[in-house]
Amino acid sequence: MKIGIVCYPTFGGSGVVATELGKALAELGNPIHFITYSQPHRLDFFHENIFYHEVTVKSYPLFEFAPYEVILASKIVDVVKHEKLDLLHVHYAIPHASAAFMAREILKTQGIYIPIITTLHGTDITLVGKDPSFAPVVAFCINQSDGVTAVSEDLKKDTFEHFDIHREIEAIPNFIDVSRFRKQKKDHFKKAICPNDEKLIVHTSNFRKVKRVEDVVSVFNIVRQTVPSKLLLVGDGPERVLIEGMCRELGICNDVRFLGKLDAVEEVLSVADLFIMPSEKESFGLAALEAMACEVPVISSNAGGLPELNIQGKTGFLSNVGDVKEMAKNAIFILDNANLQEFRKNALERAKEFDSNHIVPKYLEYYQQVLDKSHSFVK
Repeated sequence: MKIGIVCYPTFGGSGVVATELGKALAELGNPIHFITYSQPHRLDFFHENIFYHEVTVKSYPLFEFAPYEVILASKIVDVVKHEKLDLLHVHYAIPHASAAFMAREILKTQGIYIPIITTLHGTDITLVGKDPSFAPVVAFCINQSDGVTAVSEDLKKDTFEHFDIHREIEAIPNFIDVSRFRKQKKDHFKKAICPNDEKLIVHTSNFRKVKRVEDVVSVFNIVRQTVPSKLLLVGDGPERVLIEGMCRELGICNDVRFLGKLDAVEEVLSVADLFIMPSEKESFGLAALEAMACEVPVISSNAGGLPELNIQGKTGFLSNVGDVKEMAKNAIFILDNANLQEFRKNALERAKEFDSNHIVPKYLEYYQQVLDKSHSFVK
């Protein structure tokens, strides 16, 4: 089937999942048309079934802010008509679901019905969506979509709790390609960072407040007093300056490295001994899954969808948000050489359950259900 994918082209989880889903669907022989304002950063190769349509945003003196939602809707109309798409899959409710709804209504006046599937990823519901400025539109677009998916059971529950939703939501978890995210032999890299065989702790995020990167540093500061270790922080964002200042105040700068945004994060994860994700809210925990696929156990909060991924006492440990003392205690337990290998093995086995080969067919099955319903609706 010909599928249009609308997403954010950034490093964020929703854009990564949307891009990886499109790539996997293309490999299965489906023509995939990405519609967004710049090329997704993981779409840096040629494939006969992948097409990219740029949404060009022009500035006009009349508008203080460019009306991206309207421009996107017009582009969707154009692509659906000329590429004869069967289905639209939009990732992140704002503004993609509302733009898709507008496009669908325009196309209906031209005798074309394009089914819309909206995938909810997290902050479009738990943070942005709850804002009174957006909430009515978010609820309307969810209810008007032909199909809706959420990346975890917890996010599905959150959506029903906070919005007046009167349609079914299918929970389809995030996924990874385990052939890409796997432990690689990078001993030289580990030796450069940990010359005295220290343990290596890693955190990756967009450094927003909700990620609680300060807790990562606090946990590490406790751990390093018992277990010789180093900390790698991958990513960037608004909290980075604060975190750099915190490391200086604690006098641990020599043991902490900021690597910034990385495409090949799996190379860093390949040499890690432990991954920390203490988020205040996490709809699924894709970064933790990537770590687990590279045989890295996880210390995480018990927020959001994380308990659906990280199994207590097996793939790692979960603690209440902000409980850095318990997180540090559990981290020290995992890093003990007597325990580490078992946690590594369990993390990998759990990650394999979320391989794209298991999850992508769930999307294809759901697509077909939505198409079958929409065909009967049109008739």
